[in-house]
Amino acid sequence: MTANRQPIQLAVLISGGGRSLMNLHRRIEEGRLDATIRIVVSSRGDAPGAARARDVGLPIVVVERKTLSPEAFQERIAQAVRGADLICMAGFLSLWRVPDELHGRVINIHPALLPDFGGPGMYGHRVHQAVLRAGRSESGCTVHFCDNEYDRGPIILQRKVPVQPDDTPESLAARVFEQECIALPEVIQLFAGGRIRLEGRVVTVLP
Repeated sequence: MTANRQPIQLAVLISGGGRSLMNLHRRIEEGRLDATIRIVVSSRGDAPGAARARDVGLPIVVVERKTLSPEAFQERIAQAVRGADLICMAGFLSLWRVPDELHGRVINIHPALLPDFGGPGMYGHRVHQAVLRAGRSESGCTVHFCDNEYDRGPIILQRKVPVQPDDTPESLAARVFEQECIALPEVIQLFAGGRIRLEGRVVTVLP
C-alpha cells in the first residue's frame, strides 16, 4: 500500500475461538498488515473469540441467530458491517446472505481445498476428519468470495500442505491453520491494493 492510503477497514465475523481474528489483530499491531478492525461480529455471545476480542479492546457486537428471525439476523449483520471496506468470515458458522451492494466485498476462509470438503456442517474437526477418511495426499486452506451458498463462492487463493501417513485430525488441523494465518492476511493485502478482480465467478489476481 502507498504511504498516503488509509488502512483498509475490516469487519470480522466469528462464531468460535477467534484464532484467525487474533492472528489479524497481531499482524496489525506488529505493523505487518495495513488494516484496521472496525468491528467484530459474533454469532454467539459465549464464543471464546468474543471474549478475546473484548480483552484486546476490539469493538464487538453479538448477533445471535437463535434469538432473531431470519430476516432480522440478516439485517443486523448488514447494519453491523456498514462502513467496512472488506468483510472477513473467519470461522463464522451461520449462512449470511450477502446484500447485493456488498457483492465482491465479503470473503471467507475455509480449512480445506475447496470445492471438496465444504458445505453445511463442514467446519473445524469435521473437515480434517473427512480429508483423512478420503485418503487425500494433500490438504490446505481456501480463501474465497462469499455468495449465498456455503463454501461455493469464487476462489481467490489456496495454500496447500501434505497429509502425513500418521496424521490425526488435530495434527492436520494445526498444519492447515499455519497456512490460514498466512492466506487470509495475504488476500486482505491484495484486496487493499486493488489487485483482486472479480468478473462473474472468475477471480484474477493482478501482479
